[in-house]
Amino acid sequence: MTAVAETPLLAPVREFVAGPKNLLIDGRWVPAATGRTFDTHNPATGERITEVAWGGPEDVDRAVAAARRAFEAGPWATMRPNERERLLWRIGDLLTERAELFGQLESLDNGKSATIAQVVDTAWAADVFRYYAGWATKIEGSTISVSMPFAPPGSEFHAYTLREPVGVCAQIIPWNFPLLMAAWKIAPALAAGNTVILKPAEQTPLTALLLGELFEEAGFPPGVVNIVTGFGDAGAALAAHDGVDKVAFTGSTEVGKKIVDAAKGNLKKVSLELGGKSPNVVFADADFATAVPGSLNAWLFNHGQCCVAGTRLYVEDRIFDEFTQAVADAASQVKIGPGLDPATQLGPLVSQEQFDRVTGYLAQGLADGARALTGGKRWGDEGYFVEPTVLVDVQPQFSVVREEIFGPVVAALPFNAEQGFAPAANDSEYGLAAGIWTRDLSKAHRAAKQLKAGSVWINQYNGFDTALPFGGYKQSGWGRELGAAALDLYTQTKAVNVAL
Repeated sequence: MTAVAETPLLAPVREFVAGPKNLLIDGRWVPAATGRTFDTHNPATGERITEVAWGGPEDVDRAVAAARRAFEAGPWATMRPNERERLLWRIGDLLTERAELFGQLESLDNGKSATIAQVVDTAWAADVFRYYAGWATKIEGSTISVSMPFAPPGSEFHAYTLREPVGVCAQIIPWNFPLLMAAWKIAPALAAGNTVILKPAEQTPLTALLLGELFEEAGFPPGVVNIVTGFGDAGAALAAHDGVDKVAFTGSTEVGKKIVDAAKGNLKKVSLELGGKSPNVVFADADFATAVPGSLNAWLFNHGQCCVAGTRLYVEDRIFDEFTQAVADAASQVKIGPGLDPATQLGPLVSQEQFDRVTGYLAQGLADGARALTGGKRWGDEGYFVEPTVLVDVQPQFSVVREEIFGPVVAALPFNAEQGFAPAANDSEYGLAAGIWTRDLSKAHRAAKQLKAGSVWINQYNGFDTALPFGGYKQSGWGRELGAAALDLYTQTKAVNVAL
């Protein structure tokens, strides 16, 4: 269950982390106004990687001013859509060219498999930039035939709409998919003509900073993309700043509510992609050959540090024991180790804080009466590793069933087909995603309609695509990212009515 052979770091990775990392403001790499720095650590060992500028409210002020100048007076304001298209496409190409570099750096900083970070995170980030590059020339208004019932007889009018950029956008991203979440937010914002200030998570700032270097290399004007690394005070300053027109946040529901409260000062636009506790429903007629590994992937992908993770496994009672044991057996064979080992399937959690959170939930679940078919404790004596854990004998009120753990832990519950699965599956404050496994496609479509979730995956899990909108019901967020829907977050509509 262990992997041991780490791949040596590429020379460009060693060079990138060799010195302090600064903030990107107005096209220049500058230290924090206070001169403070903080360390970022390798979660596989706990060792320090490098030091990063500790940006705060004064740095946010500088970044917002730069983004405002770039939006209103810089060349970005007059750049043609096809010029923005070419710049965004160039970012996609640069990411592809340096995929291995980004993969290793993400692994070093986040703990995930370098191979997965290369072939999934980085490749998908490149695809996102290319997808929205295409949209830059396709943001359109419309003409409308108006009736104007109170106008004098014989009057004529020409009415149309314009879709315009919102302005200065603050984008606050989490630590579980650092590069990918940056791409999800930056690409549609820039395609629509906005300028951005990106605030990466303090646990994983490095790929965002390397991405900043790509924007410089590609030729983006100064101030269009600004990056402020730091802690919660920087994020709070962005959310409350009167010079920010829109804030986009991905993270916990608890912090999302704070973002909403902070944004009310100037009523800036807000979009939120928040927590989840997603149900994964397995009917008795499911194909075991796909449902077992698929259900394992539902809660083990990215070490369980995934907002859509299918951590509530509902299995039809007729196959409950057989199916959950099969999932546990598969989980027990997963190779654990550092992300730089190409054989690793399950790496460490991102930080000591997250390790303490996950192990705390495990302890509470076992104390409440849950039973671990496999796992249930720390793995090894170095780094932030937790064994993949399958819990049974759980009750709906247990914290391991109700609360987002964000680790490699699944709670399995049986359901009776005649009584139905939907009441239990929908019994959550969240509604981000769900999975369904059955050979009966009519049953699958009926089940999909019953689930209160923004994404429903049938006979698969994590069925993402850049063209598909993504977001949640209930307390899983506001708005939709990806696809054409993301452009709604970064544009506003102006109606023009001309009396002829």
